[in-house]
Amino acid sequence: MPKEVSAAFGRITHALREFTVGQRTIAIIGVAVVVVGAIALGAWFTRSTYSPLFSGLSGSDASAIVDQLDSAGVPYQLTDGGQTILVPDSEVNAARLKAAAAGLPSLANGGYALLDAMGVTASEFQQSVTYKRAIEGELASTIESIKGVRTASVKLAIPEQSVFVSQKQDPTASVFVDTDSGVHLTADQVQAITHLTAASVDGLTPENVSVVSADGTVLSAVGTGATGSSDQQVSTYEDRVRSAVQSMLDRVVGVGKATVVVAASMNLASGQRVEETFTTPEGGPALQESTTKQDYTGTGTGAGTGVLGADSIAVPTTATGDGTYTNETTNRTNAINKVTETTQIPAGDIERQTVSVAIDKDAATGMTTAMLEGLVAAAAGIDETRGDAVKVELVTFAKVDSGTAASALEEARASELQSSITQIVTTSVPVAGAIIVLIILMSGIRGYRKRRDKQAEKDLGEMTQVRDTLEPGQAQAIDAAAAAGVLPPTQPLVAGPSAFADFGPSLDEPGVERMRQEIDNLAASSPERMADHLRTLMDDRSRA
Repeated sequence: MPKEVSAAFGRITHALREFTVGQRTIAIIGVAVVVVGAIALGAWFTRSTYSPLFSGLSGSDASAIVDQLDSAGVPYQLTDGGQTILVPDSEVNAARLKAAAAGLPSLANGGYALLDAMGVTASEFQQSVTYKRAIEGELASTIESIKGVRTASVKLAIPEQSVFVSQKQDPTASVFVDTDSGVHLTADQVQAITHLTAASVDGLTPENVSVVSADGTVLSAVGTGATGSSDQQVSTYEDRVRSAVQSMLDRVVGVGKATVVVAASMNLASGQRVEETFTTPEGGPALQESTTKQDYTGTGTGAGTGVLGADSIAVPTTATGDGTYTNETTNRTNAINKVTETTQIPAGDIERQTVSVAIDKDAATGMTTAMLEGLVAAAAGIDETRGDAVKVELVTFAKVDSGTAASALEEARASELQSSITQIVTTSVPVAGAIIVLIILMSGIRGYRKRRDKQAEKDLGEMTQVRDTLEPGQAQAIDAAAAAGVLPPTQPLVAGPSAFADFGPSLDEPGVERMRQEIDNLAASSPERMADHLRTLMDDRSRA
């Protein structure tokens, strides 16, 4: 080991020996904290970032992909109950290519790939069912790409086409949606699912698409459309009307000077109405017209047999004429306009609504009740023909006590201050702990330096007493160590007895000259090591 490193370790060891038990404990804790922090920081920077490889996998596909990753030695993580596989970012592309080459994941929903596996001998029924399954699979895959949707299943009910029925039934669809944990589909997302499904099937309307979530909530029902249950529809309508009226009154009488309550009655029944209207066009040509004319000419006159009299005896009459007549018949088919209107009556029609408004009398100066009722009726869309009603009353609002308001304000400020203090304490405690540990370490180092300086002064006194007993080479070594900063500068020599008398044989005994020569060589080659030896010697003497 190099002498500089040995000297550094020696100084560190000597400094640790000077620490008290408490200082050593704190130093050990600080070193442990630093080491753990360094390890954690290194693990954080060197850890691999994982990204989804596939999500929404079936059990068989997940098992096959995991086996493939194990055989390739690629690390992975499973989440979402095994439906999502995570791999390091650097392995995502390669793992996907290998999985695609192996035909993974398989098309669980089928899609249009089902048509590729259909043979030429398939019957018409098989072709129809396979085509419907393909559409269902494609729709399910598309819906699963919506954010928050984990899995989806689509079932289509398409009636068979027939020329022997007078009315054609409309197709319907049902969509089952399973969302991620804690995710709820919004009304816009539900509408997107219904319109996406309806636009993919010929003759399917959004009103005939039912959407059901995994927890059994009906998000869109056939015939009623999206927006949830009937209570939610009524509440949404009432909130919209209340917001419009409240916003208008806040601008007229001031904020907090009016309160609005809306009650609506909604018809949730749906149906269909068909109306036919016939009209005759003015000046329009006849669609079909035919005329038949017949003429007849007689040959002479004749006498009639007469009529029966009172006694049932025929009374002769006299008739004249030649028997000629003309018969003309005209058949005409006129054009008629026919209008057939089919009206789909959706659920959610407002049957009746009432709006109740209370306004602070002090804020409504210069305004009459009739004026305010007109404003409210216009803002709420009141229709008197269906029985809507508006009631506006000018009342005196309760005044909040100023002391109560001040107390509430003071409590709010105190709560805000407490929250700020809690946040500051939570943030500053780790920093303060680190600063305290640093201060304690610095205090220990400073105490060690003071004790080292005192010991150095003591050693200096002893060295000045024993220097007169040393050989010139040894004295030069001490001077060189002092000049190098290893030992403090020496003071004027103080005569005294030999300091080596307590450490070994007399200086006059055989072998001492050889020891002095070794000491001279050590002092000339390494003054720092010589100084360390002298310190150790003096420490042992002081302990003795």
